[in-house]
Amino acid sequence: MPVVGPLVRWTSEKLVPRDSRVWVQVERGMAKGLWLRLHSRTGGSLLRGGGEPEVQAAIQRHLRAGMIFYDIGANIGFYSLLAARIVGPQGAVVAFEADPEVAERLREHAERNHFSTISVEQKAVWSETGTVSFARTDPRVSPDRGLGHVVASGAPSTAQVQAVSLDDFVQSTSPPGFLKCDVEGAEVEVFRGAGRLLRVNRPTILCEMHSEQNRRTLLQEFAALGYDCESLDETHILALPKKSHC
Repeated sequence: MPVVGPLVRWTSEKLVPRDSRVWVQVERGMAKGLWLRLHSRTGGSLLRGGGEPEVQAAIQRHLRAGMIFYDIGANIGFYSLLAARIVGPQGAVVAFEADPEVAERLREHAERNHFSTISVEQKAVWSETGTVSFARTDPRVSPDRGLGHVVASGAPSTAQVQAVSLDDFVQSTSPPGFLKCDVEGAEVEVFRGAGRLLRVNRPTILCEMHSEQNRRTLLQEFAALGYDCESLDETHILALPKKSHC
């Protein structure tokens, strides 16, 4: 019996085309039992519960039932689904994803898992509201298009997408108690458009840093806004608001 699972996976890898997607349930970890439609040859990490254990553990420690969670750069929604499970029916998840194809897959995942508390915003989060050029990833390089990012100017592989600053966005909806940010290098621009949110509402922040310069810049900005920061791993920072900050 122990060889059945590996045998089935080996057979599927040989028989299923590389670009196909199949519905599977996460096998273990905090996301166990959640449904995802994954590429048969590239979705193994998510099928087994996803990587980044320190990130998952931080979300489990600091996110609570009834809270509002913003997932900035949500991709296909692994963390959005995980957060929706934690916050429950009294909470809410706002998932920002600029790539239209990926955003549609995110909606599909929310529906399949019956998470009506997830709302998908097909927008890039940026320093100001408007439009930006967004470079979509070649699916031959990243089948799940997880490396899409804002670029300075248009090119054949880019599209104009709506952009919104967090300070503008929360003027018409509830602010987050926890936000996670993974935007492939645009993290400084995201938080340049969130100064009022961080000063007034003071959410917990979990951010992936894509360069050492971005890390230094944001650590300084978070400290100036009264946040204590800790490194979760080589690329992720957790920023917690100081209770005594005025």
